[in-house]
Amino acid sequence: MTWNPKPNEAPAELPPVTLILLTWNRWELTRRCLDSLLASDLAGAELLVVDNGSSDGTPERLAAYPSARLLALPANLGFVRGNNAGIAAAPPGNDVVLLNNDIEFVHRDWLQRLRAAAHSAADVGIVGCRQVLGDGRLLHAGTYILPDTMWGQQIGALEHDIGQFTGRREVEGITFAVAYLKRAVIAAIGGLAADFESYFEDTDYCLRAGKAGFRTLFAGDAQVVHDEHGSTSGNDAARTALFERSRAVFRGKWQGELDGRYRRELVWQSILNFPTGYARSSRAYLHELDHHLGVRCVYRYVYGKGSPFRVEEPENTGDYYLNVVRGRELPRGHATSGVSVVYGQGDVFRRATGKVKVGFTMLEVDGFPRDWVEQANEMDEIWVPSEFNRQGFLASGLERPVHLIPLGVDTEYFHPGARRRANPTGEFVFLANFEWGERKDPWLLLRAFNDTFRADEPVRLLCKISNRDPMLKLKTEIRALGLKASGGRISYLLNLDFPHAQLPMLYRSADCFLAVSRGEGWDMPLMEAMACGLPTIASDWSSHTEFVNDGIGYRLRTAGTIPAVAKCPYYAGFRWAQADEEHLRTLLRHVFEHPDEARARGAAAAREMAAKWTWRNAAEKIAARLAVLAP
Repeated sequence: MTWNPKPNEAPAELPPVTLILLTWNRWELTRRCLDSLLASDLAGAELLVVDNGSSDGTPERLAAYPSARLLALPANLGFVRGNNAGIAAAPPGNDVVLLNNDIEFVHRDWLQRLRAAAHSAADVGIVGCRQVLGDGRLLHAGTYILPDTMWGQQIGALEHDIGQFTGRREVEGITFAVAYLKRAVIAAIGGLAADFESYFEDTDYCLRAGKAGFRTLFAGDAQVVHDEHGSTSGNDAARTALFERSRAVFRGKWQGELDGRYRRELVWQSILNFPTGYARSSRAYLHELDHHLGVRCVYRYVYGKGSPFRVEEPENTGDYYLNVVRGRELPRGHATSGVSVVYGQGDVFRRATGKVKVGFTMLEVDGFPRDWVEQANEMDEIWVPSEFNRQGFLASGLERPVHLIPLGVDTEYFHPGARRRANPTGEFVFLANFEWGERKDPWLLLRAFNDTFRADEPVRLLCKISNRDPMLKLKTEIRALGLKASGGRISYLLNLDFPHAQLPMLYRSADCFLAVSRGEGWDMPLMEAMACGLPTIASDWSSHTEFVNDGIGYRLRTAGTIPAVAKCPYYAGFRWAQADEEHLRTLLRHVFEHPDEARARGAAAAREMAAKWTWRNAAEKIAARLAVLAP
């Protein structure tokens, strides 16, 4: 869960803080750290430099910094013992902040933000901050460790920084390059565990604090620059050996505890490594279920040889966590007592491998193909994301229990604070993000926009269009529309893929998002745009009715339903909606001419997405069904 800091949330009288800066040679690194540290707001804090037996003159050079108290150790005691010496030397009533000397403090109020987070609740014991590399990439937004590998991972590491993870949230661990330790947690569990020399001591400390009743927070509103491994760079062999020794110690202490977090098991049969909505949402469900909700997940690709989609899936997901989930063996006794969820098109439901079989699917029309229904009736239960799909399945002959499991949005990435690049000409930008085809009816959208506006008005439609049909020539299709040069101006991004973590910047760089289509199974781009605070115009039919209302969006009326004529064979014999083109023109003009109203509606949408429609909310509904199916 993420929450944002509130004014005056910390107690009026905060305990003093001792900043413990551990050094070992590399004076230039220490000097840079000190200069930036002392330029920040250190009200209520003292600085203690613990030198770990440096041989480069560091203790002598520290004389130039009279505000720093020096504790000179006779030899290099390592990270753990060096920091423990500093903790022991801190006044007994002080909180403590552990600092690496490869940190640069670029925000003046970093410490005060950490203090406020630490004292925002009595059970907060440890607080970490957002760390970025010198080149601007994100390095650290908290940590996690899986019992399968016992290899800690930093959340968000090496992603392009677009403003993700800027709120506060509870995490499993943080790196102790910057670690705020409240005196209460030190009094309860002591210093860092002496059975580590370096590495894993930070995760060990956070886990020990958790067992003692203290939470670890990540404060994304506080940020530093971290030149990772600055003190030990150039000695990779020694660092690797030290890492493996500590890893073995950590495994011996915590293997059983981490394994014990899982309360049940699930085999998730779906798709991960293709550019589809099923794949993107599978990734999110697996992360939430496995990491936060006590469900040990095993992933298996549901397509491939013998399926309607015979292409084999690449093994590497590009995600450490998911690679581990993918590599796990099937649970013992899975075929006789286990639960499997097939998340994909309904014509692969028979590939379910467990004793208890769940089919989870969606479709953009008002019914489901006969083959899908036949296979669905062989499942123990069916999941769909919307009441629209539930009614469509029942009308098509479904006889099994059917439950609503929504999709979601990751508000750590998709939020109003994500970075934006405003149009340099000051134009009002409408954004549409879709795959070219009959269902999205791009002809109506482009024609309506071009007819609604004049070329001399400060407004533009930006269409991010993908096309997977090699026989379709997008530029030819667009030219065939005969759009007027005197009409509303339209720009195109054709088959341009963005890393998913960078999409929030695209949304935030627009002023309104358009989701004009004939039918949707869910529409994750619409929900992502809403989470980013954009006003949206969305067709009022199919799954949109689950999460779009007049308080948070502009609902586009339909002119009725029409036969779903398209290349996709699953639509044959069903119907979908036809948008009211005149109403679309009215809404486009209204939003453009009432930007303040539109922005207020977008802000309300962002609040509602964060409150009700996160992936955590969605995954909790899955966990609740699993508790019934396999108590």
